[in-house]
Amino acid sequence: MRMAIGQTVEIVYLDRAGKISQRKIEVLDIRDGRIRATCLTAGAPRVFLLSNILAWHPVRGKRYA
Repeated sequence: MRMAIGQTVEIVYLDRAGKISQRKIEVLDIRDGRIRATCLTAGAPRVFLLSNILAWHPVRGKRYA
């Protein structure tokens, strides 16, 4: 299963400070090992490194944070 542009997914992410967070994001672009997305948890645009995503799954329905 692969992430797709326009898809809403929930990720478990390791940030550069070593902190693990769980977020719901809407994928805008996937390129060069990075995901450009709208973070629905923070309500802001973010860029996530693919290598720092520890787990993910699609979100079904419209259950946002």
